[in-house]
Amino acid sequence: MRLTASTPPRRTAVLALTAVLLLIAAVLVARPGRADAAGAAADPLISRGRTATASSLEGSGFAASNAFDGNTGTRWASAEGQDPQWISVDLGALATVSRVTLDWEVAHARDYRIEMSADGAAWTTIATRTAGDGGTDEFTGLAGKGRHLRVLGTARGTEYGYSLWEVDVYGTVDGGEPPTGAFTVVAAGDIAAQCTASSSSCAHPKTAARAQRINPRFYLTMGDNQYDDARLSDFRNYYDKTWGAFKSKTRPVPGNHESYDPAGEFVGYKQYFGAIAYPQGKPYYSYDEGNWHFIALDSNTFDDPSQITWLREDLARNSKKCVAAYWHHPLFSSGGHGNDPVGKPVWDILYGAKADLVLGGHDHHYERFAPQDPSGRATADGIVQIVGGMGGAEPYPIEEVQPNSQKRISGPYGVLKLDLTDTTYRWSYVGTDGSVKDTSPTYTCH
Repeated sequence: MRLTASTPPRRTAVLALTAVLLLIAAVLVARPGRADAAGAAADPLISRGRTATASSLEGSGFAASNAFDGNTGTRWASAEGQDPQWISVDLGALATVSRVTLDWEVAHARDYRIEMSADGAAWTTIATRTAGDGGTDEFTGLAGKGRHLRVLGTARGTEYGYSLWEVDVYGTVDGGEPPTGAFTVVAAGDIAAQCTASSSSCAHPKTAARAQRINPRFYLTMGDNQYDDARLSDFRNYYDKTWGAFKSKTRPVPGNHESYDPAGEFVGYKQYFGAIAYPQGKPYYSYDEGNWHFIALDSNTFDDPSQITWLREDLARNSKKCVAAYWHHPLFSSGGHGNDPVGKPVWDILYGAKADLVLGGHDHHYERFAPQDPSGRATADGIVQIVGGMGGAEPYPIEEVQPNSQKRISGPYGVLKLDLTDTTYRWSYVGTDGSVKDTSPTYTCH
């Protein structure tokens, strides 16, 4: 509450100050605040600065992370007028939660649940509130267990949406600190149309801005980096003005459009990226980060025996627990291009090596698949595939939904935000406006 008044005489000021102090004391007695609850609970704060996602955002300035940054001047806000809505935090490892504090903005929840999950998919309720009136809500004496905690609003208290200044989660992380090898990667395919930021309909400046704002460990691209024929001049005039800002941190692969260059297949691509795209002298290569082994492949030449031999030998040498591979033409897709069998022999090899994740582009939409084998049969030890072709090229419609396809989005441009640890992975599809369009379950590496 903000009080304004003209300057009173000194005696009046003293009386006024006394009255205010008495009022504050009365409020603290009537409704214990954070200081009281903190004194009663010794468990540490374990949510500050952790990765957060939400069902929607009111705008780019209301990110889910605002509710976990310790700054009471920033907040998360959902889209207005829609139920239900949620905000979730990844605590970094399995944890036992004893207390949760919620600081609501005016747009509060009337009815909501606090839930926990081990994998971000199956949720268990640990607390509920009905007829909430906003302000600060404290939940103590909890015994929630899981890695992920979310606040699920089921009924709004106002005509607006849901908005939280802060969500503080207290408890203990099981087994000590979270895995030390955690890092973030941003990925996209089908990126730079022949347009610039001077055109409001040009998408790749917006996806580049969103990708850069996430500030990952590095970026990877799934081909068709530059349209239409991937000439060197086009790379310089378009891609370089946007995604080129973080070229040195990019790990690209070529798509079919890179092969259309009138100067020769991949000439512009190779001249623009140089050793970044050819670190091992070929358009396919591998590298390690944390406990992950990444394999970048050229799906234009999957019929080249030398690439297949190299892949087998590379996997045989790998000592990392988690394996991700990426190329342009996806084996499975519900988009206009559909399934592309060119990737089947590569899937066979990766599946035999217990690889975890495959990313592709080519079709201009976002899609995630449940774990499956190279023949498209769902299996717990299968490979998870993502189609991420929404980096800036014109969207393609969804045409024939494939088995094991769990989520499809065509229209909103965006990037993949991959959150990887020593043993697990999960991702979000983040729109150019900062809103999270989809969030995956958390998977454990094979």
